[in-house]
Amino acid sequence: MMDDPAKRAAAFRWLPLCSSKGGGCYVEGLVVQDGIGTAFEEVAAEFDRSVGRLRAAHDRLNEVSHTARAADGMVTVTVGPRGQVRSITLDPRVYRKLSPSELADTIMDQIGAATGEVSARTRELVEPLMPAGLRYDDIFGSEASLEAFFPTPQKP
Repeated sequence: MMDDPAKRAAAFRWLPLCSSKGGGCYVEGLVVQDGIGTAFEEVAAEFDRSVGRLRAAHDRLNEVSHTARAADGMVTVTVGPRGQVRSITLDPRVYRKLSPSELADTIMDQIGAATGEVSARTRELVEPLMPAGLRYDDIFGSEASLEAFFPTPQKP
């Protein structure tokens, strides 16, 4: 038994489970039957593929942004990957064309449009990675709650 946490952590690094020598697989010093070792390798390979897909999706999620422009071109808003407003650009003529309340409404409309597009792109990236039986809306939708994660309580 390893009492040293550093040694224990080192023992769990990803190493090939099977060797071409000796006809067996070795896991923490134990010989494992070839069939089980092959199954371990397949599971490890699938895990690596899953991690790769998650990392690629994470990278794409961090790049998502959208720029929305009002129909008259007076207001342009850019929203980043988490819905944060990155920039607001106002045409100098906007102050002559729109009242303060119209300008505020136009800015909010463009923020809403840009945020909606970022949300749609985020969903496109995340939804295929959701576990079976777990809906995107249950986790990220407007009605999301902890109930999606827990079983329904049974009455005694």
